This record gives sequence, C-alpha cells and structure tokens, in this order.
Amino acid sequence: MDSAYGPILWRTLWLSGVTTLICLALALPVSFHMARAKRRMRQILLLLVVIPFLSNFLIRIFAWKSLLHPEGPLTRLLIGMHLLPENVTLLNHSGTVLLVLVYTQLPFAILPLYAAAEKFDFGLLDAARDLGAGPWRAFSNVFVPGVSRGLISASVMVFVCCLGQYVIPQMVGGASDEMLGSKIAQRVFSDRNLPHASALAGGLMLAVLLPMLLVVLRQKFGRGKEAE
Repeated sequence: MDSAYGPILWRTLWLSGVTTLICLALALPVSFHMARAKRRMRQILLLLVVIPFLSNFLIRIFAWKSLLHPEGPLTRLLIGMHLLPENVTLLNHSGTVLLVLVYTQLPFAILPLYAAAEKFDFGLLDAARDLGAGPWRAFSNVFVPGVSRGLISASVMVFVCCLGQYVIPQMVGGASDEMLGSKIAQRVFSDRNLPHASALAGGLMLAVLLPMLLVVLRQKFGRGKEAE
C-alpha cells in the first residue's frame, strides 16, 4: 500500500472508533430512560429517534454545513455569546467531521440498545440498590452487562457505517480530513482508476467483515460455554 494511505487509514479508524464510543456513551442512558418510560412516552421518544430517517441523508448534511458556515446561525450565535472568537471557521476540521458522524450514527446506536433494554428486568437494579450499590454502580455493573448483546450490535453497526463514509468528510471536512471512503470515491468518479478503487474497496470490505466475524465467533463461543 502507498505510504500516503497510512494517515488516511489511521484517520478512518480513529474517527470511526471515537464516533462509536461517543454514540455508545450517549445511547446507553437514552435507551435506559426510554425503556423505563411509560408506554405512550416510549412511543413518542422512539418516534423522535427515527424522525431523522424521514429526511434525505444529504439534506441533513447540507443543514449542518449551513449551520456551521461562518455566516451560519449556529456560528453567529456562538460568536454572539462570546464562546468563539470572531472570524472563526468551524468547517473543514476533524472535529466537525466527528460531530456530524456522531449526529448521523447515533440512532443506529440507540435502536439496538433500546431493543435490548426493553427486555431487561429492571427489578435487578432495585435488588442491587437493596444490597448497597449506588445508582451508578447498579447501572454500570448490572444494566450494562444485561444489555451486552445490544451493546455489541450497536458497536458493530456504528463502526461499520463510519468506515465507509465519504460524503461527510467531503462536505464538512477539509483536504486533511479525507477518509478511506473518500479515496475510493475519488478513484471511481474523478480518476476513473477502477482497479485501484476495487483494491481499496476490497480492503475496506475486509475491515468491515472483521468486526462482524469477531461478533459471530464471540456469540458462538458464548453459546458453547453455556451448553457446557
């Protein structure tokens, strides 16, 4: 592989990994409270999670680009509140790419975790508190292991979706924020170098299949231990 692809591969992996961790950190408490809410409120919260899917993906990214534009409302608001200096540029940064990645991938973390949390026996949390565990300890030691399958599914979904992203880095990132998907798109649409694009896509496919294979092996190993 060309040495120029080393930083791009590393950027793809760390952006995907950090996005996955942030999404899980946000989705765990959200799914916890959704599962404990009353039935009607649960339906409303679930609707709010899936509402972004009702609009086109590109439109949502364009909306973020408009918000983060130097003359955009969000940028002007932050400058007006003296939280940002004048003439600041929020676009074309890795942090902006990370922000929009988290926004787009968060529902993919919430939904599988909510499905697992809905089947969780919340009486176990009350039992843990009766035995002296605090709220945080009961949450981390009882609830999190109890929704481990949803946690694994959410991790794989978010990480795999991030690996192939190229629209977000292209629209809100700069020249130094390219991901591997951006290079594949460039080789296909701009350079018309299809063999090179195929080789990169094959490598990306292996990277996508690897976490899935690890999950399958882990579940198979877990079932084997339970059978014993």
